[in-house]
Amino acid sequence: MVRPQQSTPPGGEDFVTRRYLLPRQRIGYLRFLLESYDGLAYARTLDPQQAVVEIAWPPSRQQDVETLLATLACECLMSPLPEPTPEQRSLP
Repeated sequence: MVRPQQSTPPGGEDFVTRRYLLPRQRIGYLRFLLESYDGLAYARTLDPQQAVVEIAWPPSRQQDVETLLATLACECLMSPLPEPTPEQRSLP
């Protein structure tokens, strides 16, 4: 099981993040679904060529997001990626 990583966005509260690999054509659909939950979680594309996305959410919404991600993993064919090393986190 991949452990979520905790990060702090500029000027914001801590967010939990997790990275996923999914079919490229599903990225827009994933973003659309997450946005429809009005701030529950956010997605950003880290590598559009390899279809790697990072999903971030506030720790207070952990249970809701875990439930949603379990469903989306099947629906969007998402596979969790291992937590990045400290060296990988420092890359742009």
